[in-house]
Amino acid sequence: MSILTARSWSPYAAGILIGLLQIPAFLLINTALGASSSFVTVAASLAGLFDPAINAIPYFKNHVSTAKDWWQVALVVGVAFGAFISVKMAGTTRPAMSEIWGRVMGIRSFPARLAVAFAGGFILLLGARIANGCTSGHGLSGLSQLAVSSLIAMAAMFASGIAISAFLKRA
Repeated sequence: MSILTARSWSPYAAGILIGLLQIPAFLLINTALGASSSFVTVAASLAGLFDPAINAIPYFKNHVSTAKDWWQVALVVGVAFGAFISVKMAGTTRPAMSEIWGRVMGIRSFPARLAVAFAGGFILLLGARIANGCTSGHGLSGLSQLAVSSLIAMAAMFASGIAISAFLKRA
């Protein structure tokens, strides 16, 4: 069986490949892996189409003009596209709706799930911007540079994930 059509890859091999991706990122673009800035880049670019003055705001100005920011947009698009291709090549399927939505949250309709997912994504992105990076940025890039802020952020993210998982397991 080819590695490309396997149902899943070894997490060790995938981790090594992602870690090795840090090298060209630092050498070619002088940046680290991350995803949350890509949303700011796209939002600032779209807002700039309607109001060019928005790009004068320093926060937005710093996120639309560099190759680093557009590289992160390409990374996010590539991750989504790669996941789609991977699922198709491996022939994997999943249920249309996770049981967590109905059993734990009591949400069964698609519009309600969409609204909750959007709200959750917004909160997640807001937290990523407040923390000055997302899980991939802190976990992969920050820890590879031995950044104390990334160590603290990752500890908080893992603690939160464990607590939420324990709650969902009991429900």
